[in-house]
Amino acid sequence: MTTATITIQRNDDAALRQAAEGFVTAWKTGKPQDHVFSFSSPEQLFTVLTPKRWTLIETLQKLGPSTYRTLAAALSRDVKRVHEDTAVLIEWGLVEVNENDRIHVPYEVIHADFDLRSVA
Repeated sequence: MTTATITIQRNDDAALRQAAEGFVTAWKTGKPQDHVFSFSSPEQLFTVLTPKRWTLIETLQKLGPSTYRTLAAALSRDVKRVHEDTAVLIEWGLVEVNENDRIHVPYEVIHADFDLRSVA
């Protein structure tokens, strides 16, 4: 099962250390590791993953590889706006384009893992 995890990691050193550990594990075992999308703040997370983009990802997971028009119709949204939102998600790696020029979510599960803590 392919899994992606979304985290909020305010500490750049910890984020780099975690990425390096994943790389070393993949290198030693030859097995791909789960993909981690690390955001520096809730603001950055919610700028990338707006409610409409989250719905787009969920719908695309249900549909499977699709054209922009098919996805837009399923979302009852304008094709141009769906294309714009998909471009952002492709840039971040949450959505990909396959060899048949169909857009798809390459993960069976996307897990969000973060804590909200008071800042002292």
